[in-house]
Amino acid sequence: MGVQLLWRSLSSGRGILNISRILVPTSECPCSLQATWRGEKIKRAHSFSWNMRNRSLNITTASGSKDQSSISSRNYLELADEELMKQCEMSTFRTSGPGGQHRNKRDSAVRLKHLPTGITAQASEDRSQHKNRASALSRLRTRLARKVRNTVELDAYSPPPELLQILPAKSTLKDSGPQIGPNNPKFNAGMQALLDLLYAVEGSVSDAASMLGLSTGALSRLILSDDSLRMEVNELRASKLGIHCRG
Repeated sequence: MGVQLLWRSLSSGRGILNISRILVPTSECPCSLQATWRGEKIKRAHSFSWNMRNRSLNITTASGSKDQSSISSRNYLELADEELMKQCEMSTFRTSGPGGQHRNKRDSAVRLKHLPTGITAQASEDRSQHKNRASALSRLRTRLARKVRNTVELDAYSPPPELLQILPAKSTLKDSGPQIGPNNPKFNAGMQALLDLLYAVEGSVSDAASMLGLSTGALSRLILSDDSLRMEVNELRASKLGIHCRG
């Protein structure tokens, strides 16, 4: 019997690769992979390899053809609000809760779905649909920063400017300028770049800290300063324990 590994779904800007089962080859059991990519089922594969550094899965199918599914994507956070909205499907709905009948007279709650990634965000706390739209878009940017990864080359790594601006002054790589905090709209871009690095080093805070000229404690405090950043790092650590093996 082979060893069955259960993997998480891997999201990218071009679709979702859902890996339901991978059988590691043994002398008695050939390698096989059951997965869907862009809605098409991959029934069998002679071999596969997962590259953690650039987060890509290389599959050699039974016919011998190769399909490299890159899990990197462009930085949607660089888009202006209206440009980002053009990539979204917006729906409105009514909600119950504080505000009474005045709140429920119109469909003021807003839900946004980012079509390239499938990521959603919503807001319903205001009576104004316009304000809820702005809040939902802000939350969407945060979720994109958390969930969309970009490729990091560790061999010649240099922190991008958006990451440097959220680092504390004690970083040996930071020349000058104040540290941008979570309440600054530019923080999302820095958070995304930091998460890109953490994913590239497989969740090792100490390795990431070394590459950023920080102590492990200083980087840990930065991670804890923002709930979204902290939750994503916790999910990354938990995912390392989410691969179960059985005979």
